[in-house]
Amino acid sequence: MARKRDNILMARFSALGDIAMTLPEVYDACLASPERNFYFLTRQHPSKMFADAPSNLTVAGVDLDRYKGLRGMWRLARELRDEYGIDTFMDLHDVLRTRMLGMALRMKGVRIFRLDKGRRAKKALTRRKAKEQVQLRRMTDRYRDVFAKAGLPLADRFRSLFGDGKGAPEDFAKVSGPKQGGEKWLAVAPFAKHPGKIYPMHLMKKVIDHFAVKPGWKIFVFGFGDNEIRDIDSLAGTRRNVVNMARAGIGIRAELSLLSHCDVMLSMDSANMHLASLVGLRTVSVWGATHPALGFLGYGCPPEGVVQLDLPCRPCSVYGQRRCKFGDYRCMRIPPQAVLDRVEECLSIRRAEEAGR
Repeated sequence: MARKRDNILMARFSALGDIAMTLPEVYDACLASPERNFYFLTRQHPSKMFADAPSNLTVAGVDLDRYKGLRGMWRLARELRDEYGIDTFMDLHDVLRTRMLGMALRMKGVRIFRLDKGRRAKKALTRRKAKEQVQLRRMTDRYRDVFAKAGLPLADRFRSLFGDGKGAPEDFAKVSGPKQGGEKWLAVAPFAKHPGKIYPMHLMKKVIDHFAVKPGWKIFVFGFGDNEIRDIDSLAGTRRNVVNMARAGIGIRAELSLLSHCDVMLSMDSANMHLASLVGLRTVSVWGATHPALGFLGYGCPPEGVVQLDLPCRPCSVYGQRRCKFGDYRCMRIPPQAVLDRVEECLSIRRAEEAGR
């Protein structure tokens, strides 16, 4: 009689946004199989976002500098087997490092299930000539496919890291007191890793100024590092109701708690879009070199929240790193009024939802 396979290892060694896309399916898998033990292997910093995790989920943040190359992955595989007794390995990243880890675990009799990223289809959608303009499967659905191949059900119960509630106001007391009745809180994440995904700062300032002059509005602008601190200071000017979150440095868990109290998020195609989706925050996302058709729209984010220009050159890149062939990133010259209108639409939908509760 075959031994019951109870110890399941999942791995993804990427940035916050990628981990955030994976998290809802991970939580739903744990909730659907409480008799199984789940282990999620990732880098140390993203491991901090797993708030209120299911009791059968262990998040292991690993320092990858200690496990370099094939020899390092073999050593890591041995340590994981010894500590957790892994029966099943789910590669939710499909890069060289996770493939090496999977190979080492397979040699020990562990079952392997791997993510299909759809690389060929994404290449066809981003090539400069004869693009295949089709909507690809969302990455969240691709993650679900891995669980299905492993024979693991999903509970479909995830709505927010904070369940039906919100994060504790004490978490973000350093930057704001509790939200007052009648106040509107707008979260803005104007940055991304590549210029092809960043709305020009002079246009973003017009958007922020529009809401900053409204009575009862508070705007939290997210970023990280000295350069972004300076950029946010420039966006905020002397307005006291515009908060520089990059300067505050309250940490990812406290930021998630704050986002759960906001009314809407305005972001790029970036990690913050995915972080907002983890707390059920309705998001307006601005897209340039990349495109929602590639499958990276946030978990639970409706396509109505997308702001973009219809240009024949789009999308030109899967992740936004390719330089603009025109040199001017014209895909990001979106009129501020288009962004403002979409934010107002999202607020109207939120008001209607709250009135119907």
